[in-house]
Amino acid sequence: MSEGRGSADEIAGEASDDAPALPDGAKNYMTPRGYGQLRDELRQLSRVERPKVVEVVSWAAANGDRSENGDYIYGKRRLREIDRRIRFLVKRLENSQVVDPAQQKNRDQVFFGATVTYGDARGMTRTVTIVGVDEADLAHGQVSWISPIARALRKAREGDTVDLRTPAGLERIEVLAIEYRDAASSS
Repeated sequence: MSEGRGSADEIAGEASDDAPALPDGAKNYMTPRGYGQLRDELRQLSRVERPKVVEVVSWAAANGDRSENGDYIYGKRRLREIDRRIRFLVKRLENSQVVDPAQQKNRDQVFFGATVTYGDARGMTRTVTIVGVDEADLAHGQVSWISPIARALRKAREGDTVDLRTPAGLERIEVLAIEYRDAASSS
């Protein structure tokens, strides 16, 4: 990317922390694959990791002086981290709406779950898949549905030219191809 232009993360609008914010009142749209990943992480934390840490903390607490007990101090800190993540995952899953891209009826327009290939004025082409905020991974071409690129592409058709707002200013991009893949093949 040339100097003066925003980073790829900025252009795609991806948050760098673990908990990207959703617009107020918005559903947490996600693919079946993304929902499954969050659900599996919640299960792993609550059924495997948390019980192990509770066991270590209980053992360490029974050893006496807790103020200098590294196992106890680290265990309590780790327990707080696990509990915070569990609360986050529960909220995300409760507010989720699973959208299967393979079920999209209007396949000639860009909507959630679309894999879109677009070109810019410099002749560069790029392919992105529009996914949920918790699934976004720019390194794998997955951008969240609230990112600037996804908003610019939304409802566009093959051959349309749309305006993308970047940190460097307005950029015109052309939609070259739209595809909806089934949930199992999207990665």
